[in-house]
Amino acid sequence: MKDYVLTILVTVAIVVLSIIPIPEHAPLSDFPLIDKWVHMVMYGGLAFVMWFDRVARNKGDMSRVFWILMFVYPMLLGGLMELVQAYWTTCRSGDWIDFEADAIGAALGLLISFLFNKLWNEKISGQR
Repeated sequence: MKDYVLTILVTVAIVVLSIIPIPEHAPLSDFPLIDKWVHMVMYGGLAFVMWFDRVARNKGDMSRVFWILMFVYPMLLGGLMELVQAYWTTCRSGDWIDFEADAIGAALGLLISFLFNKLWNEKISGQR
């Protein structure tokens, strides 16, 4: 658990940000599709932080199962947050398009993590 502190903190931040009320005139609210961009950044960031915790902090190898988990966990969390917003909050609403943005973000986070992992492995190989 202590090796995944950043993943836990980002998860908690996403949960809190998903259930608190949004101000009626939030900053950047005039920016087209800002809500979808925020979803992509949050869930892509979560996937990347999972990679960072696993490789950079733990020096652990990336198994195929963990790569899959890096996509599935943000997706499940995104789906759960949309359900929570739809059924357990009065100030937010669940949205399937938000869930799609979560999935796109998780996929982009996975791709970025894959590229960083490749660079990381090349760096490690060059140090030997």
